[in-house]
Amino acid sequence: MHIRTATIDDAVAIHQMVTAIASETRLDHKVTSTPADIAEHGFGDNPEFRVLIAEEDGEPAGMCLFFRSFSTWRGSVGGYIQDLFVRPDHRGSGLAATLLEATAAQIHRDGGTYLRLSVDADNIRGQRFYAKQGMRWSDDERIFQIHGDDFTVVADRWNATG
Repeated sequence: MHIRTATIDDAVAIHQMVTAIASETRLDHKVTSTPADIAEHGFGDNPEFRVLIAEEDGEPAGMCLFFRSFSTWRGSVGGYIQDLFVRPDHRGSGLAATLLEATAAQIHRDGGTYLRLSVDADNIRGQRFYAKQGMRWSDDERIFQIHGDDFTVVADRWNATG
């Protein structure tokens, strides 16, 4: 198994793995991104995220998509994992742990001191995996989100008054 940094040529494969995550968690109706979105935002002069690809015989076996984060409380840089995926035929091989470790090492090389992620509430297997890797559930935080039309309404409030 070989782990490498993704290139723009991987945009389709990355998107396929993102949609596989959504499908496995029965949330495919929430995916509105396209491979073009992955290519546009993940590569170029100022990429919004990075991806490590695990390959076997030149074929993607898994990936970890992450981006830089900053903690004002810690006063340090870290990383946030958005998506970690291993194809079903490679599960149980330790590849997910390897991808997590490789991502942590990359963030550490970039000066990071922590790693964060969220797990779908129903993904008990994923929660157990992350706990086994030494990650802890945060009892004192909850993730809030706003998107789509609701996000536009909030932004437009400022645009109308600011």
